[in-house]
Amino acid sequence: MKKWSIGSLTDLPAVTAAAKELSSKGNISMLAAYTLASRGIDTMEKAMEFFGDNPHEGYDDEGNPVPEFVMGFPSPYLINDMEKACDLLNDAIDSASLICVYGDYDCDGITATAVMYSYLSNIGGCVEYYINDRSEGYGMNCDAVRRLFDRGVKVILTVDNGIAAFEEAKLCRQLGITLIITDHHQPSQSLPLAAAVVDAHRTDCNAPYRDYCGCGLALRLIAAMEGGRHGDMHFATEQYSDLAAIATVADVVPLTGENRKIVQHGLHYIENSENSGLNALLEAAGVKHPLTAESLAFGLAPRINAAGRVARATDALELLLCEDPDEAAAKAEKICGYNNRRKILENTVMESIAAEAEINPSVLDNRVLVFSGKGWHHGVVGIAAARCQERFDRPVFLISVDDEEARGSARSTEEFNVFDALSFCDDLLERFGGHSGAGGFSLKPENIPAFSQRLQEYAAQLIKQRISFTPALDVVKAVSAEELTIEQVKGLDILEPFGEGNSKPLFLAAGAMVSDIFPLKGGEHTKIIVTISGKSFTALMFSRKTATLPFEKGDSVNMLFSAEINRFNGCESVNLRVADIMKAGIKRNSCIAAEDVYHAFRRGESIDERLMSRMLPDRNELAAVYRAIGKIPMSAESIFGRIKYPQDINYCKALLCIDIFEEAGLIKYDRFAETAVTIPTKEKADLTRTPTYMKLANKGQQSSSNH
Repeated sequence: MKKWSIGSLTDLPAVTAAAKELSSKGNISMLAAYTLASRGIDTMEKAMEFFGDNPHEGYDDEGNPVPEFVMGFPSPYLINDMEKACDLLNDAIDSASLICVYGDYDCDGITATAVMYSYLSNIGGCVEYYINDRSEGYGMNCDAVRRLFDRGVKVILTVDNGIAAFEEAKLCRQLGITLIITDHHQPSQSLPLAAAVVDAHRTDCNAPYRDYCGCGLALRLIAAMEGGRHGDMHFATEQYSDLAAIATVADVVPLTGENRKIVQHGLHYIENSENSGLNALLEAAGVKHPLTAESLAFGLAPRINAAGRVARATDALELLLCEDPDEAAAKAEKICGYNNRRKILENTVMESIAAEAEINPSVLDNRVLVFSGKGWHHGVVGIAAARCQERFDRPVFLISVDDEEARGSARSTEEFNVFDALSFCDDLLERFGGHSGAGGFSLKPENIPAFSQRLQEYAAQLIKQRISFTPALDVVKAVSAEELTIEQVKGLDILEPFGEGNSKPLFLAAGAMVSDIFPLKGGEHTKIIVTISGKSFTALMFSRKTATLPFEKGDSVNMLFSAEINRFNGCESVNLRVADIMKAGIKRNSCIAAEDVYHAFRRGESIDERLMSRMLPDRNELAAVYRAIGKIPMSAESIFGRIKYPQDINYCKALLCIDIFEEAGLIKYDRFAETAVTIPTKEKADLTRTPTYMKLANKGQQSSSNH
């Protein structure tokens, strides 16, 4: 269950005033203006920076207009060592020295390698490429450097890696190899001893924008290589922004500032791309036009990533470099096959976790979820961790165990910093790295139990500081029907492309009436008709089974949604896409707090006596919860929304009732899928003899005796 964070409620008068000014001066719709203002973009200067049109960036040091800045890109030479990198590469090309583009095996690294290899080849460079096999691990390694030296490589240009290649940089210097690093990851206090280190995150870098992905930085290098005092982003974006856009979305860097411009240009050029490999992949993946950032994130990026996860990253690279349409079509089918294999391997990990949770369901009560499995494919552990984190709304650490080594991947919610958590466990780890939301690590298999316990200790410390791990859905504002006009909703298009740091805006309809409910695709999806301020709207709920909805026709609901334009038979209307929904009257924050108490009770922790007195269900409450459980699997949240009587039952008590019914053999409760369903039985069950009921009763008696 996610929190609803309504940005405009933090200071409604100020947000409203800022939105009105943005709408008036910027000539944008009020919904778009509210979206910007609720996200802290509350002045025209900030808005112009968001849209990449900052007038201060359009002039050189002498105040002369610079035409290239019309595109919203300042000079690439503002990034440290960029000019030095260009000079070194030009010298290598002039002397016919063999250059190796050294990339990484994820989508960002593969596309960056394709971009730089293609560009350097086209301008006459003697160039080859190298991408690690996943078994070699991330980044440069000394064995690869020696092999490249033996092949006659004189210059190594890294893309999407190298900022941590200290030993490899020393080796390059010993061997006489010129090392040029371009990377977007955070550097440590010192830098590798390379001939040039191009990383906008360097502490001594004064570039106005820093949040590139690896391929985005490669695009800036190409602009610089094309010469002129301010580089040539016109050429760079026209030729290579298609791949840079895919990488920017895939690597989940903020879609703000220059990245926003890269993706905008890239989407345009992908529509008319001359890249045979990319066109073949679009066709094989079934990606439809017009393209959006979402198309890239879910249609193209996973397939490019899949090659590096389950096979060879160079297969995806060769596809993107392929010039023959027929050959490209075959390669694209191969890449899609890798993606299918990735899904199978990923599901194998998820099934293994589900099996462990069934045997030992208490593991799902931990504040941090830690699972390990022998032989899990290293390439899919990170994706599986992300899926688990999204399902359980808690930090997740998954570990693949071999005979002598265990390698893991972590994904987290905003308030739980993965890198800090790994640092807290550093004495138990062989290696680790990452950032706030994700990380990788390795450890000895025998240290896994201690590692799991240490993570729980770290989480408990944060809880004592009143830090919540519950993720939030950011909501722009509560809206009325009068605000949901075709013109206003179309006005939101100016905010695209949507993605990390610029999510699709969500709005709240409070107290909307459900007028009708329609199953779609056999009930796998649902369409509802809702009345907001007296006006009817169609709202779509994808992957939400009609039979499991937590409300009925005629109920009043609070609903989070994004708004879009539906076009049918030449007519336009506003449709709503539901992001989250609850029956009106249910207090979401109270439910989240109640769920925390439930898990604390299951962990055996001390519970406030005032809460304990409210946790033991009576006969009527048990009956009300049981009647709400259906004959098909349904989430606990949906069950809670269906409870008819009594109205004041809290979410913690509802969850405890479900536990009691499971222990009595009246229902099947799949804790991993988080669904409950009634099962046929002819025997009467004494609910008061179940472990949960007896534990609650004993706790209640202790609480009463203390008073």
